[in-house]
Amino acid sequence: MLAIRTRRRKAAALATAAVLAGLAAPSLTATPATATTATTTNTTNTDYDATYYKDAIGKTGTSLKSSLHTIISDQTKLSYSAVWDALKSTDEDPADSGNVILLYSGVSRSKSLNGGDTGDWNREHTWAKSHGDFGTATGPGTDLHHLRPSDVRVNSVRGNKDFDNGGSAVDDGGGSLTDSDSFEPRDAVKGDVARMIFYMAVRYEGGDGFADLEVNGQVGNGSNPYIGKLSVLKAWSDEDPPDAFEEHRNQVIYDDYQHNRNPFVDHPEWVESIW
Repeated sequence: MLAIRTRRRKAAALATAAVLAGLAAPSLTATPATATTATTTNTTNTDYDATYYKDAIGKTGTSLKSSLHTIISDQTKLSYSAVWDALKSTDEDPADSGNVILLYSGVSRSKSLNGGDTGDWNREHTWAKSHGDFGTATGPGTDLHHLRPSDVRVNSVRGNKDFDNGGSAVDDGGGSLTDSDSFEPRDAVKGDVARMIFYMAVRYEGGDGFADLEVNGQVGNGSNPYIGKLSVLKAWSDEDPPDAFEEHRNQVIYDDYQHNRNPFVDHPEWVESIW
């Protein structure tokens, strides 16, 4: 039932996105852009089942997680400096090719405003790089499947906090909330955030000289290689299924950069199968 429900929600999200894609370009400063807009790709969540995912189909639990780890670990790795240009492609505003959509605020901002000053956008590690102490090392520190453009100040507010519901509104955060030990992204990208976290927990299992990243049931994980809150992230993934923007992003990373996929964008029902 979960897989059926997810596919129905996904179909509805794609239909909505197709309509929204024809809207005018969003504001550059105040009103959050519609990050669900994108040209729908020609792929579906089953197009790669007979090829890319063939060794994972039919499996569940730890067996599924292990198979997916093997599949997605075959990737081309980028340098941290190369991430700048890659994000200009993966997160391009479908309504304005000169802009990117910022993850937490939803604002459309010029690609040229990448940097570290107020008003710029920078490279947000959705799986906070201190959770496992991988920094910006080639591998988890440069993996496009969890790196997204974010407003410099909003990114600073998120810091290395875990994810959970509740808190006070983040200024210019597009509806995001925060408190002392957690961060809640705006509704339109809650599922995106969850699926990025689940990708990281499957991709990085203690090999390649990096920590074994895992999702757990708490917040306040600090520098441990864990991020929570598992129950909340699962709910977010279910409530906010993949839309056209997220699917297009997954395809661009696969075709043009890392040549691996986020399996939870293609098969969001696998979240429940593993966790």
